[in-house]
Parts: sequence; structure tokens; C-alpha cells
Amino acid sequence: MGPARSSRYEAAVRSARESYAALPLDAPVRLAKKTSNLFRPRADTGTTGLDLSALQGVFELDDEAGQARVGGLTTYERLVDELLPHGYVPLVVPQLRTITIGGAVSGLGIEASSFRSGLPHESVLEMDVLTPDGEVVTVTRDGEHADLFRMLPNSYGSLGYVLGLVIELERTSPYVVLEHLRFSDLDAVGAAIGEVMGTGARPGAHGGAPVDFLDGVVFGPTEAYLTLGRWSDSTQGMIPSDPTGPVPFYRSLQHRRRDVLTAHDFLWRWDTDWFWCSRAFGAQQPLARRLWPRRWLRSDVYWRAMAFEQRHRWVDSYRQRRGHPPQERVVQDVEVPLGRTADFLRWFLREVPIEPVWLCPVRLRTTTPAPDGGPPWPLYPMRVGHDYVNVGFWSAVDVPPGGVRGDTNRAIEEEVHALGGHKSLYSESFFDEATFAARYGGAAYHPVKQRYDPRGRLPTLYDKAVRAR
Repeated sequence: MGPARSSRYEAAVRSARESYAALPLDAPVRLAKKTSNLFRPRADTGTTGLDLSALQGVFELDDEAGQARVGGLTTYERLVDELLPHGYVPLVVPQLRTITIGGAVSGLGIEASSFRSGLPHESVLEMDVLTPDGEVVTVTRDGEHADLFRMLPNSYGSLGYVLGLVIELERTSPYVVLEHLRFSDLDAVGAAIGEVMGTGARPGAHGGAPVDFLDGVVFGPTEAYLTLGRWSDSTQGMIPSDPTGPVPFYRSLQHRRRDVLTAHDFLWRWDTDWFWCSRAFGAQQPLARRLWPRRWLRSDVYWRAMAFEQRHRWVDSYRQRRGHPPQERVVQDVEVPLGRTADFLRWFLREVPIEPVWLCPVRLRTTTPAPDGGPPWPLYPMRVGHDYVNVGFWSAVDVPPGGVRGDTNRAIEEEVHALGGHKSLYSESFFDEATFAARYGGAAYHPVKQRYDPRGRLPTLYDKAVRAR
């Protein structure tokens, strides 16, 4: 299926298998990579990591079919750099440059095209997977390993490692034209999202322009914005904006009704300031922004700075010396049914002192349930034909007197569940094992885990997501 397997690709797969075989059987397996987009603590095992470095880049491009065979360790930045000159991008390009496509499949991903193209794994046609017993199997939606194909999304490497993928691609245009709609009522935001998702066009505009991208930002209960984007062959008479310029992209929503970005700058508009988290590093102060090298306005630079601080705890020490209360990190993305999104936002803005928050509507691209009638992707059981909104929030809150770290995250977990949603697992989670199994497909997961990892070579999903192993 898909583009042919080149000798270079086959050699890369062999090197991965050999690297895995060389790892001590009694040592934890870790992927050797320079970047991470996980926000949960992990113990330093001091072991040699699994080397998948040969599995990077686009190995084959089938221009006629609009498909590509790519390495699992390829970052989306590299995918865009290699595909965009050919007029293609993946159907969903997650917001941060250093997310790998294998990571987006095994750990989920989302972006402003997700209201029409779903999640990254839904545009995967086949995968080569290194299983815990050291074998490489080719998995597809149908066939001998269809169970593994369904179970890999949101498995976080607990069932094996994605070595290579054949993915569908989308044709691009040189520019993306944006329209920013302001709302003073959260219910009106939800109604507008529903209209766009239902019609694929601008809300309130019969026969209006199609919408290719949809996301939004909530600054408070009475100030929210939806951004409607569409591919364009021209700038529509506007000068393209620069997200690395003096005004961070999220602030531009408050001042511009219309905008245009090059396709490249649009794809990385959120990466430039890590959405808005760069303000914690001073990168949004006018003087600092003028002096800050533009090549350093990117998420992995901020991530390294944050990781350095977490190792040394200078900010915690400073806060303690000044008599400030300890803080709890609240870095989460949650999926809430569209009809309950306004309820969740009202609860969140009332109970959790974090703003702004990101909105990203999403609907599964897959249109049929699993053969057993269950969700098509059991480890993140969104329902076919239902509309959801991803709500993202990334900051820290003070631990109140008598409280403990984790209280706010636990309250969010329970509120999301009460509203019929799920939260992503890239950050800290606080579920007990039975609750986790009930909410994240445990009944479907365990037989597949037993089939492909009978000796328990890799940690379980619960070990990874909650116990941080």
C-alpha cells in the first residue's frame, strides 16, 4: 500500500531493530531523542536509549496519490520543510515544531484543521511497528494486525514504536487568509463553532466562503475569539503578518479583524510564542522581544529553559524565600462535547485562575465504529459523528491553605468526565488504576498488550501516563 519501500527506508528499519536488540533485557526502554513535548515527570534511568535516528524525513512521495512514506521520528517541522515545496502538508499539523509524527500517532495531536480532518492517526494508511518482542510488523486498518492499528493511538509507546508510516497529504496554497470573530458570550462561541462544523462555512453567511481552519482563544467570560482560516493563492491585498514580530499572534486577535500569513508562518503561528507561554520568559516584553533573536522564538527553546528550571527549582526557592505559597502546574488539554463546552469554560474560568485558554474544535474523520460496535480508537474513546472542542490551558496556580499539589488537576479531571469528555495524557494524571482503565479503554487494551508484549518488556499505559515510568 502507498509509496514503494526504498532500500534506504528498509536499511533504516533494520537499524532500529538492531538498536532495540542491543538493549539490555532487564533495563527500561527509552526513546533516544533530543526533544520532548511531554509534561509529566520521568525518572532518569541512565540507560542507553532506543536509536531511531535513521527514521527521519520523507522517504518517498507519491505526488499522484497525495501520499508519503515518512519516518516515525520525523518532526513536523521537517515534514513541512520537505513537503511544502511540493505543495503538500499532512492533513493535521500539530502546533509545535518538534512534535514527531510517531509521537502524534501514539500520543495524539490536534490543530485547526481537526474539525474537518480529525486527529493525525486518522490519515495514516499503514505503519511499520517495532513490537516489544523485537519484531517489526506492518499494521493497517484491516488485516492480521488491525487490533494493533486501532490500539496504537494514545498508547504512548506501551505497545511498540512506530518506525514508519504511509500518510495521506493535503494540497496547499501559498497563503492562509484569517478572519477573527469576537464574542462576548460563551454560548454564542459554541453556537458559532457548531455552525462552522455543520456547514464548513463562515457562520451566519449563507453560501459564504469555506473554512479550512478553525480555532479560538478565550481571554475571559466576556472576551473570546474564533479564527476562521482558508487557503488562498493571494494575499487578498494585505501584507502578510509575521508571528515573530513585535505583536505575538494571540494578541493580534484582539486588534485585527482580518489577517494573512504565509502557509509556513500559519502552520507555526502558535509555536513562535508557545501559544502565549513565552511571556513567562519575558519574550513578550517590547524591549526583550526586539533583542531576542527571532530564531529563538520557538517552543523548544522555551521548553529547554523550563526543563532547566525544573531541575534546579530556582523559582520555587525564590517564591519560598518571599513567603509565597507553593504552586501546582496545570498543563492540560481536554476534549469536551461541543454542547457542554460553554459549561466547562464557565466552570474553569470561575474555579481556575488561568487565562487565556485555547479552543480547537475536532470531529473524528473516521465515520464508522469498530467492528465490535465500540469506538474506533479505544484508548481515546471519542464517539463517531459527535463534535468536540479541545480546550488547552498551560500555567500554574497557587496551592491554597490546606490544599495539596494535584487538587486542581484532579478537579479538572472529574469535571471533564462529568461533562462527557476526556483529557489528553501528555501531562500529569491522577487517576487510580480502575478509573483509568474504565475511561481509557482498558478492556480493549489489555488483550492487545498481552498479544504483543506477553513478557511485559514495555511499561503499561497506566505506568506511563500516571506512574510516569
